[in-house]
Amino acid sequence: MSALLSTLFPATCILCGAAGVGDRDLCAGCAVELPHNHHACGRCAHPFATAELADTLCEHCQRQPPPFHRSLSAFRYAGAVPFLIIGAKFNGQLTFIRLLGQCLAERVIAAAQPLPEVLIPVPLHPQRLRERGYNQSLEIARVVGRELQIPVDYQSCARVLATTPQTELSAQARLHNVRGAFALTRPPQWSRVALIDDVMTTATTVSELSRVLARAGVAEIAVWTVARAGQQLSESR
Repeated sequence: MSALLSTLFPATCILCGAAGVGDRDLCAGCAVELPHNHHACGRCAHPFATAELADTLCEHCQRQPPPFHRSLSAFRYAGAVPFLIIGAKFNGQLTFIRLLGQCLAERVIAAAQPLPEVLIPVPLHPQRLRERGYNQSLEIARVVGRELQIPVDYQSCARVLATTPQTELSAQARLHNVRGAFALTRPPQWSRVALIDDVMTTATTVSELSRVLARAGVAEIAVWTVARAGQQLSESR
């Protein structure tokens, strides 16, 4: 059936309309042009300018390590990436979501890091979920889970505070905005997890969720995001 669907509806590049590669709606040329985040801090995925620093720790993580153990991002938040993420997050573009999930899974495979037992998408508050109709982090996690054969747990963590959108706040305000925003709905059944989100900027959201999980006994927490903003503003503690 998938072969028939591929014949009837061949992959087409979202960005330029050319033929996609395999089952991805992205052509080879546009894939090369995307701002891949290959050279980054091994702890917070903050982009580095040179390959020599890749997988070392940035100055911020050396001074003030975040409560998660490692992270990676497929892209820097630049070029065509904001267009793709905004379409996935606010406009219900399912093809965008699938492509972003595929790209994130590809980044994970290339990093050759130990895989977690489960993927946990950063939850939305029920009010925000009703307004938007879907949680883009959950939909991306589902794609990543299928690609890597890792289960997705979207029921054990809940967002219990209807916070102001982080994009509207300063770095310091983001820290206070998410404090106490998350809670567990049941004891965790796993020790190694990866949190899934679309963009990491200051790391305050994933840091707060990581603290909740660590207090409940989760031993190893990774953060996987589609994109990483270039600024190092985290007030993660």
